Amino acid sequence: MVSRTSETIAMLKGSGEDSYWRLALRYALEGNIQAMLDEHFHVLLESLGLRSHDASRAVQVVASHVQTTLSLHTAPIRVDELQLSNGAIKVSDFSTRMRFALRFADIRDDNDQAIVRADAVRDAFNSPFRPFVLASTSIGQEGLDFHTWCHAVVHWNLPSNPVDLEQREGRVHRYKGHAVRKNIAERYTLRALRPWDNEGDPWLYLFNLAEHDRQPGVSDLVPYWVFEEGSARIERRIPLLPFSREIGRLRTLKQGLALYRVVFGQPRQEDLLVHLSKHTALDGEAAMDWLVSLEPPT
Repeated sequence: MVSRTSETIAMLKGSGEDSYWRLALRYALEGNIQAMLDEHFHVLLESLGLRSHDASRAVQVVASHVQTTLSLHTAPIRVDELQLSNGAIKVSDFSTRMRFALRFADIRDDNDQAIVRADAVRDAFNSPFRPFVLASTSIGQEGLDFHTWCHAVVHWNLPSNPVDLEQREGRVHRYKGHAVRKNIAERYTLRALRPWDNEGDPWLYLFNLAEHDRQPGVSDLVPYWVFEEGSARIERRIPLLPFSREIGRLRTLKQGLALYRVVFGQPRQEDLLVHLSKHTALDGEAAMDWLVSLEPPT
């Protein structure tokens, strides 16, 4: 809604300043941009470590961060065009600019000068604004968070081991991730905000409500890391060709992933993983019986 609105407004700017602002206000109200900003600011306050700061400082930092993400430069790319001419294939290239998707890297101009750093690309992707697709090599599969506004990972190629598969999908399976918030909103809906006093953070109120409703004995990961009372899930998308060897590799990776979760947190887990894979025939369900609890004693 935000992207479509921006394009429509840009085309109508020449029709008069008053009509432009009326149209902008109508789109903002119909698209409920206030709800989107409430959710985004809730995430930013925690990801930027501003919960304990005073309001004036928090507003200043959040406003600066949003301005940076909205001013992201478009990425110039070269595109090869194939044309058939007199029975021969002719290749020509042209330059275009990409707004919808970006690669996780420095954006450079024609002189190979960096105009946008990779950190700025990550911050922009971790917002409800463009880019909406982020392409990355294996550099993006460890130690980075892309969960704030994303819950789907497309594996263009399968990793060589289940550890890398878990690391890749772990980038979008984090604290108060997008899938968690979607399920919170679906579970409680707007009716849950009726007792809210319209002061402060509505998302903080919703998470407190979900924590209060947590069943006894359920892990403290609920509702902040895991909340499945809704339709949103972490999505694994793998483009597989029929009868390709990738189908068998995916089956093996899934089995290895179940074993990896058994040895998670254990010393020399890779060696233990290899041993279990050679000497056991556990599937995902049976592997759960082998889990070692790391919880402190009660």
